[in-house]
Amino acid sequence: MPSLASLHHREITALSQSLQPLWKLPFRAFRTDARKVHTAPARTTFLLRPLPILLATGGGYAGYRQYEKYRERELEKLGLEIPPKLAGHWEVALYKSVPTRLLSRAWGRLNQVELPHWLRRPVYSLYIWTFGVNMKEAAVEDLHHYRNLSEFFRRKLKPQARPVCGLHSVISPSDGKILNFGQVKNCEVEQVKGVTYSLESFLGPRTYTEDLPFPPAASCDSFKNQLVTREGNELYHCVIYLAPGDYHCFHSPTDWTVSHRRHFPGSLMSVNPGMARWIKELFCHNERVVLTGDWKHGFFSLTAVGATNVGSIRIYFDRDLHTNSPRHSKGSYNDFSFVTHTNREGVPMRKGEHLGEFNLGSTIVLIFEAPKDFNFQLKTGQKIRFGEALGSL
Repeated sequence: MPSLASLHHREITALSQSLQPLWKLPFRAFRTDARKVHTAPARTTFLLRPLPILLATGGGYAGYRQYEKYRERELEKLGLEIPPKLAGHWEVALYKSVPTRLLSRAWGRLNQVELPHWLRRPVYSLYIWTFGVNMKEAAVEDLHHYRNLSEFFRRKLKPQARPVCGLHSVISPSDGKILNFGQVKNCEVEQVKGVTYSLESFLGPRTYTEDLPFPPAASCDSFKNQLVTREGNELYHCVIYLAPGDYHCFHSPTDWTVSHRRHFPGSLMSVNPGMARWIKELFCHNERVVLTGDWKHGFFSLTAVGATNVGSIRIYFDRDLHTNSPRHSKGSYNDFSFVTHTNREGVPMRKGEHLGEFNLGSTIVLIFEAPKDFNFQLKTGQKIRFGEALGSL
């Protein structure tokens, strides 16, 4: 009589033989009476999910950029000059692919939304704390007075908060930080030290009409020489960056006459000093409004450059100007003349007079003609306020 262990061994052997044909069936799927059941493959499968990969890549790149900025700040504290590291073409193209114009339009609409009375103080107080706004200079210090963010950004100052310097011929048109200044050389202008942009690309091609402030020049002359109208003069420039916490209005920097406006629809990339060091010809990529005319020494221009969330550039005497509009395509420009048959002069502006405003922070670029003994009263990187001296003869 077979033992219990022997019977158990035979049963296991018979069961394994009966199941052996089933092991030969495909393991990935089989049929049941209810439904088709899919089983996992024997090896582990890694699913590529685009969003987490994009977030991880973008976060890593942003972290790397922040580390680079931290390293630059530390080297600057030690007094070491850091050569600018320019963005590659693919980096600029990637940045320009971000729909900053659409986002800025959305931000502009959000700014117009009226805030509940109880919410105004905490919202504005957070902004004041974040960007260091000095509300003691505001004409109205009560935060409940400002119905929406747009009104708060465009707040007016007390009459004596910014006295206009009368001793110097050119004053700062706005609050901000001096990024660069000096003579224009070889038709290239420095947006920050070591990073330039083309003068002609920035102002646009010269088109001679009766209303423009400069006469025709021979085709062999450089663009720079075409702007200089008087013998012995030089061309100068000054770049002022307005931070989000600065006073957002800008004023006339001198006594001059505005004869022409050229509007360039474009990108709305950030124009903070870090970006100005990183992207060559940043100001030429961005949307901007170029006002040209003349002052007592010849050619004079003021350009308001847009930035992220600053698609709205307003010129008080120009009701036809509409910036960051979907009807305007990037890469083009449109001109408008303030000289008419009834007004042969243009728009006269007095030094310190209100000229326009931004919706947030941005950049003002002055390019003007002056005698060779014109001197700037500035230092690169210094903070400046509207009304303070830029330079004089």
